[in-house]
Amino acid sequence: MKLLNKVAFVTGAGQGMGRAIVRHFAEQGAKVVAADINLEAARQSIEGLGDMALAVSCNVADSDSVATAMAGVYAHFGSLDVLVNNAGIGSIDAFAQTPDEHWQRVIGVNLTGTFFCSREAVKLMLAAATPGVIINISSTAALTGEGPSHYCAAKAGVMGLTRSMARELAGNGIRVNTIVPGPTNTPLMADIPDDWMQSMLKAIPLGRMGETHEIARVAAFLASEDAAFITGQNLAVNGGMAFI
Repeated sequence: MKLLNKVAFVTGAGQGMGRAIVRHFAEQGAKVVAADINLEAARQSIEGLGDMALAVSCNVADSDSVATAMAGVYAHFGSLDVLVNNAGIGSIDAFAQTPDEHWQRVIGVNLTGTFFCSREAVKLMLAAATPGVIINISSTAALTGEGPSHYCAAKAGVMGLTRSMARELAGNGIRVNTIVPGPTNTPLMADIPDDWMQSMLKAIPLGRMGETHEIARVAAFLASEDAAFITGQNLAVNGGMAFI
């Protein structure tokens, strides 16, 4: 098991990729924390995992909520080895008609939330003087620009944040990488208009959407010692839809 006894904190863990990552990490021996703004959904993600799993309420766009959740996890498990910044939202808005609150909410969860969670995790890792891993989740939309402006901007920002963090924190033994998924079969995709969905599928050389377990396996690789010499990278998992 690649992640035996590692403590992993996964945001947006109540469904989709987050739930798949929690379940797969547990299969690989990790102690997993399912963090979600919907606590009941987070609890469902850890059903059957026993004492090796914990569900916590966390609004990643609220720095106080993040600090409280992280402190509770550290008190419960005694360490934090891996953070997966998976929480994300989208909104279908034409550029000129994008309401202020939609822009602020999408940036707040997808980019600022990644910053808040990473900052708190790094504080804990530095205080413990232990190596750690941070995995951010971006999107192929950041590469292609095919998506609402706030979403593309936020996900591109995540990639830049990864590079900056990786360079600064490498000397402390903290690795930071980004997974850049293409269209993936998650509940978030249910709101995508059908014509847009069909256009996306035609742009994927492998001819299908990704599955959540495929993203989870890549996350486990990046969190493991198999990726010990990998940091600052943006790893595309998109069926060939775009290249980095």
